[in-house]
Amino acid sequence: MISAHIDTQEWGILGMEIKTAICDDEPAEINYLSLCIRKWAKNNGISITVLSFANAEDFLTNYKNINPDILFLDIQMPGINGVELAEKIRAEYKNETVQIIFVTGYADYMSLGYEVSALHYLMKPVKEDKLFEVLDRALKKLNKIEKTVIFSSADGENIPVLTSGIMSVESFAHYSEIVLSQNSKIMKIKVKMPLTEIERVLGELSGNFVRCHRSYIVGLKHIKKITKTDVILDNDAAVPLSRRLYDGVNQAVIKFFMENRG
Repeated sequence: MISAHIDTQEWGILGMEIKTAICDDEPAEINYLSLCIRKWAKNNGISITVLSFANAEDFLTNYKNINPDILFLDIQMPGINGVELAEKIRAEYKNETVQIIFVTGYADYMSLGYEVSALHYLMKPVKEDKLFEVLDRALKKLNKIEKTVIFSSADGENIPVLTSGIMSVESFAHYSEIVLSQNSKIMKIKVKMPLTEIERVLGELSGNFVRCHRSYIVGLKHIKKITKTDVILDNDAAVPLSRRLYDGVNQAVIKFFMENRG
């Protein structure tokens, strides 16, 4: 039996909070972007941290402590410019997941971001609706990044599990059992962790899980169909579906497949 806990340092890119950083040498631009980003987060019920830096050197000094999910970069800055900073993040720090958004007042620079996989360019003065659209795109990309939960066994072995592979979680008296699809095989892991805590962690990390019964959580990705009494997973296993939770599960399934079709 595996008595496990989740190593919170290995949760992956998108946890409880989205970390956003702005690197711009114009204080007024930083203040404006910060206000808009916080407004977007509030409108979407998202917890967010917004940090700001006046130059690339300050950002790099603090990079390891920040490791942002979304980064707004002014292209023209004294010293290291925005494009050079983006190149360092991709090449030297090997960070391919941070969503880089360039902010510039010059259309001539808009062709410089392809090599650093910039998500988008925003022209100054930045319009709020355009900023919101780009943040929506960044969030969708972040949600698609594979996230890993590290379970530690009683003998000290670390077991990495992709959240996308978790099919269901069942609660028992003294443990929970996780059923997952990994490398085309069905595996079961027993964890000394209450279902409510697993539900909280998976909700913060992925959001692609739903409680279908007081004793069960299921991964929306692995739902084949639902009936009035059961959730049928893609391995044809039937998981109980309570009458009280039926409407919520049905709506969650519809929303998930509408957002992920194609």
